[in-house]
Amino acid sequence: MDDLAIVAQAQPTGMVGSVVETTGLLATVADLAAPVGSVVTIGARTRFDRGAVEGEVVGFRGRLTMVSPLGSLTGIRRGQPVRLVQTQRRLAVGDALLGRVVNANGEPIDGRARPALPHRVEINRTPHPALDRPPIKTMLPTGVRAIDAMLTCGRGQRLGVFAGSGVGKSTLLGMMTRYTAADVVVIGLVGERGREVNEFLERDLGPEGRQKSVVVVATSDEPAPMRLRAASTATSIAEHFRDQGRDVLLLVDSLTRTALASRELGLAAGEPPTTRGFPPSTFALLPKIVERAGCTSRGSITAFYSVLVEGDDSDEPIADCVRGLLDGHVWLSRKIAARGHFPAIDVNQSISRLMSEITPTQQQAAAQVVRRLLSALSENADLISIGAYRRGADPIVDAAIELRSEIDALLQQKVSEPSAPEQAIAALIQLANKAANVGAKPRPAAPAPMTTAQRK
Repeated sequence: MDDLAIVAQAQPTGMVGSVVETTGLLATVADLAAPVGSVVTIGARTRFDRGAVEGEVVGFRGRLTMVSPLGSLTGIRRGQPVRLVQTQRRLAVGDALLGRVVNANGEPIDGRARPALPHRVEINRTPHPALDRPPIKTMLPTGVRAIDAMLTCGRGQRLGVFAGSGVGKSTLLGMMTRYTAADVVVIGLVGERGREVNEFLERDLGPEGRQKSVVVVATSDEPAPMRLRAASTATSIAEHFRDQGRDVLLLVDSLTRTALASRELGLAAGEPPTTRGFPPSTFALLPKIVERAGCTSRGSITAFYSVLVEGDDSDEPIADCVRGLLDGHVWLSRKIAARGHFPAIDVNQSISRLMSEITPTQQQAAAQVVRRLLSALSENADLISIGAYRRGADPIVDAAIELRSEIDALLQQKVSEPSAPEQAIAALIQLANKAANVGAKPRPAAPAPMTTAQRK
């Protein structure tokens, strides 16, 4: 948007209201006709009073305006002034953001000097028109062997990483950050524990991944508007680099905590709870976030959204809603992780809906062979574990048992081990060819029935 358009949309910021009451997470304000999304200060004597609490207008109730504070309401009194600061928050962006850690407002929190950022973008931008999006035809290497070989991701595709807590989700995202072929990586850490932020930056991201990354952080103790805004801020930064003609990898961890922040605000504003306590606005918000990623004629945003599943239930409301919005999903299994198999991707429960469009036929056929082998191992796991399976009963199971170690070698990967996509695909095709050779071997002849003399 150019400067003239910004000026045309500007509204006077001389409005002043007063606090009527505080209820839970919200402050109710009288005589403040500011639009939803406006930035205000509570308890400020002037517009530039730094001792005031910043807030955001989230709705109206009759003639009263509801404001969600971005800080503690301790010390706020009835009748204190509430001043309008700006009617629309805009984000400063530029190449100087690379390598930096910022909060949900785009302000640096890594202790370094504020960068010089020449561009301004909207935080809640409208998704790109559907008919202006080119088809996705090329893959984006992630550096994770199991994904590149079995769940190939295209440039501009949107996938979900579905997992319970402690299954290796953050580690998997960190591997993608370090090893991806994307030009820029934007990471949104929404509702993370404060302790884990530094661990992710130092251990999972590392110096190599941090050089071409922008990290947006909103920890779990921050107010709901900040946690809700973090995903939009990360997406806006990704859109800026995409519009410059770059291929961007966007990682949001997690979309579930974004939905929880939306639920807090919705219920506080008086929305009726529906599915498991989530208000209707939460399910309207999710497609607005994920639809902003994708391809344009200039560049692409390939997005991975992590989704926390309660009790490993894949049908809980947020997981079920997000799965229908995305172009595929990667399911991390607690059972696989318990065996020490990392990344703990359950290939047969995962899918990339665009794999058939961006991969050669030979790779697709090889992936189907390996899926059948994994399915055979899963279905016959009990028989195999107790030694009740008799070799020769099923050639697919025979091949799966014989090649189990090679299947694990394909799907397992150390955190410090990068993987080239060509090597991953070659290993997949080689494994499928071995399975065909094993399945073609003649079965051992069945033993002849025992005679009466032999029984005696």
